[in-house]
Amino acid sequence: MTRSISSFSEILNTELKSVQDRVNHSTKESRKELAASLKQFEEKSSAKIEALTKDTKEGLEKNRETVEKKLAEIQAGNEAKLDKMRETVDEKLQKTLEIRLSASFKQVSDNLEKVQKWLGEMQNLASDVGDLKKVMSNVKTKGVLGEYQLGAILEQILHPSQYEKNVKTKVGSDKYVEFAIKIPSKEDSDKNVWLPIDAKLPTRDYEILMDAYNNGDKEVVENARKAFSRTVKNFAKEIKEKYIDSPNTTDFAIMFLPFEGAYAEVVRDPELFEGIQREHKIIVTGPSTIAAFLNALQVGFRSLAVEKGTSVILNILNTLSAVKKEFANF
Repeated sequence: MTRSISSFSEILNTELKSVQDRVNHSTKESRKELAASLKQFEEKSSAKIEALTKDTKEGLEKNRETVEKKLAEIQAGNEAKLDKMRETVDEKLQKTLEIRLSASFKQVSDNLEKVQKWLGEMQNLASDVGDLKKVMSNVKTKGVLGEYQLGAILEQILHPSQYEKNVKTKVGSDKYVEFAIKIPSKEDSDKNVWLPIDAKLPTRDYEILMDAYNNGDKEVVENARKAFSRTVKNFAKEIKEKYIDSPNTTDFAIMFLPFEGAYAEVVRDPELFEGIQREHKIIVTGPSTIAAFLNALQVGFRSLAVEKGTSVILNILNTLSAVKKEFANF
């Protein structure tokens, strides 16, 4: 029995060893076959990848050539269109530029012609201004111009019966004021009181002052203003001494400055303007203020005329009432 088991064991071991050898051999063969298959697959894959890479490169190269060709065609077409557009634009710009240049040259020519005409007029004006400056440099002529302007204003606003020219307003004096307005007397309705109006023109001092303003020198301006103020004060004093003679005249007189600028310089200095009124009883006016003063005076004349007319009507009514009463008695 024991011998049988030992034989069986030997046989079993032998078979197991045979099976193991066959398995090892089979595994070794399978490994060889697998390695060969993998190598073959790798070779085939590499070949296919190389072929695919080659085909891809060839396709990309063809596409690149096609794209470059198309881009070159598009670029050529665009350049041709741009050249055509450039020619068209250049042609239109040239035409437009020629039209505008022609219009501009015509306008410039017209303006030059106008400028030449204006230069001629300015030369004539300069000549006239020079003549006017020569005229204005004459003190007597300046006085005549101021008197003429004052007379024109009086003529426009007042009735000729309300004022007179060249009037001797001061008793015992041989001085004649340029204009005097008739003011009805409060004490005697049939008597008139004179209101003297004299035109003055401190041209030299005013011109020096204007030049000083233009130069901008404060010290020169201050000196020029002082000289101007002295001249105006002297004018006021002269008018007071020559023409004011109350009760034959009003207790004040009017100084007329023909230039608004000169009047503005007087008003700009309140001490000068008010001092002349306070010390010399002289009211300084310009072209605009004298017109306003005369208009206000004309309103007063009309009110006085209405008042006188009312008194006359009242007297007539009283007379008629008396006549009516006497008629009834008769």
